[in-house]
Amino acid sequence: MTDEEFYGPALCTLKAAEQFLLEVIAEYPAVYGEQGADFPVKSCQSRIKSAESMRKKLKARGFMTNLHSALNDVYDAVGIRIICGFVDDVYKIAAWIEKRKELEILQRKDYIAWPKPNGYRSYHLCLRLCAGGAAGTLAEIQIRTMAIDFWATLEHQLKYKQKIPCEELIRKELKRCADEIAATDISMQTIRDMLENGFCEGLEKDTES
Repeated sequence: MTDEEFYGPALCTLKAAEQFLLEVIAEYPAVYGEQGADFPVKSCQSRIKSAESMRKKLKARGFMTNLHSALNDVYDAVGIRIICGFVDDVYKIAAWIEKRKELEILQRKDYIAWPKPNGYRSYHLCLRLCAGGAAGTLAEIQIRTMAIDFWATLEHQLKYKQKIPCEELIRKELKRCADEIAATDISMQTIRDMLENGFCEGLEKDTES
């Protein structure tokens, strides 16, 4: 079944919701904090969940595999993924999105602070559009660092493989890598905080004196 056959006229509404969210995110200020700070959004990806993927998800969750369930029982028929450099940026962007009057936040899922058992980390916002031609449409925004996204891409590929040699070993290694990546993200955040707060300059002055 094609996307057009499954979603029907609703596909145009989903595409309008996708574009609306991209335009909202594009408004996130390029300069924040001190002048000259790097733009925190490194990339922004979007998609309409394919008919095949949607039907599989609905079936796995025990829902009817029809359009009504796709639009009302799950949030990610429209999906946006924001990739940023640092963990702190994830929370800053999420807080900014949550304050937008055009969006009603229905659920927050902080898998960075509370990772899934397999090591998955990301910050999810499940929401409803309150303005524009696609008002009422449900969508999901995922926000993660570049390091987390690298791991999640590999884990996603593994999830959909039918036969995986040494599956238990590979999953253990993925969990170990997820923990190491999280530790690296924290270290990188610490280094940036030290640079921005002039911590190193203070140490140099103390050493000189």
